[in-house]
Amino acid sequence: MPELNPRRRQLVLAICCMSLLIVSLDVTALNVALPSMQHDLDASTSGLQWTIDAYTLVLASLLMFAGSTADRIGRKKVFIAGLTVFGLGSLFCSLAPSLDALIAFRMLQAVGGSMLNPVAMSIITNTFTDARERARAIGVWGAVVGISMAAGPLVGGLLVESVGWRSIFWVNLPVGLAALLLTLRFVPESRAPKARRPDPVGQSLVIALFGSLTYAIIEAPSSGAGSIAPFAVIAVAALVGLLWYEPRRDEPLIDLRFFRSVPFSGATVIAISAFAALGGFLFLSTLYLQNVRGLSALHAGLWMLPMAVPMFLCAPLSGRLVGSRGPRLPLLIAGFAMTASAVLFAAFDAETSDTTLFLGYMVFGIGFGFVNAPITNTAVSGMPRAQAGVAAAVASTSRQLGQTLGVAVVGAVLASGVASSSYKDTFVSASVPGWWILVGCGVAVLVFGALTNGRWAKGTAERAAERLESAEVREAAGVRA
Repeated sequence: MPELNPRRRQLVLAICCMSLLIVSLDVTALNVALPSMQHDLDASTSGLQWTIDAYTLVLASLLMFAGSTADRIGRKKVFIAGLTVFGLGSLFCSLAPSLDALIAFRMLQAVGGSMLNPVAMSIITNTFTDARERARAIGVWGAVVGISMAAGPLVGGLLVESVGWRSIFWVNLPVGLAALLLTLRFVPESRAPKARRPDPVGQSLVIALFGSLTYAIIEAPSSGAGSIAPFAVIAVAALVGLLWYEPRRDEPLIDLRFFRSVPFSGATVIAISAFAALGGFLFLSTLYLQNVRGLSALHAGLWMLPMAVPMFLCAPLSGRLVGSRGPRLPLLIAGFAMTASAVLFAAFDAETSDTTLFLGYMVFGIGFGFVNAPITNTAVSGMPRAQAGVAAAVASTSRQLGQTLGVAVVGAVLASGVASSSYKDTFVSASVPGWWILVGCGVAVLVFGALTNGRWAKGTAERAAERLESAEVREAAGVRA
């Protein structure tokens, strides 16, 4: 990629952030619409889980493939394809005649989404080559997540109240079209110096692992252990297959050498934990506010503001802290705040009082606002720039996998404990185990944030990067690493 002037770099960042905005806004706005969709499409709790998890599951399964493909054939090409497919998927979702059709179109939407976020992050990484500038750019990227969190519930609630839940998908169309036209004009093409070959076996194993695991978790409350046992076996077999097969490939879909870097491995665990907490938090909160408290979609969206505003305010602050002091302090703040928030709900029934509900949402928003920038920065910093697409894709996959598992696990726990005959009376007690799961997620962010960003951990990152770079040199010279 040619060196761009500062104004052009900022424009490229803005275009990439537009893609993140429509992907993130879609998720947050859709959460507010879940009760309305449940009523219109006669959906069960597991059906609601699938409207979210079908999307995040396909994203998680294809992100690494999209990242490596973009590094191989050109990031701009893949980014344009992603914007096009995502827009078409959004249009079809707005026209879905049934729950099954909606889930299918959400999967199509996710195919496009898989070509956006990791590819955009790879474009940003290769555009902002200075470490401090990159950290600030990633802070802006994280702030967009906060904007989507703040705008998503309000926009979603307003649209559901005035037009209906289908209109949520219409928002993606003008933003996606604008991003597409600007990309064609202003984003330069770039690719990795050495093209990575496709890995169909690895890709198939990833799909089998994520798909069977998610299905087993979501369907367990209604189907029983006997029915989901084969899917659990498939998940274990796929995991073993990945661990055996991938290290034996010269150019694997998942380069397990990345995980020799303790900060990178820690960022992966933190991303899964933090986004599992987010997915579970939004799922429980949305259903509680509308189905138990009886609030409208718009009022439920307003109740999300105490969580969304701190996310928006803390994300750029986190980016600046990462740039000046490293990722450890933001991760400690994030882990502590997310744990404290979940404890309020798990141990003190925070949702039963307006004051504690407001406090719980605000503290969670602070925590999540600090977590995104250090995850992204740790994942791509220190890695060879030629591997930026794959490294960013692993981080993005971890986020989507975490959100998928959060909705699946918390939703399954809720479905097994809530009684349909007395939904309002049993919801709070049935959700307590789910909140304790979110406590565990917050503790994981805190512990791994503390342990994986010290001097020893940074040394492992440097050694891992040296091995990757030397392997690339040997491969370029035609010598098998």
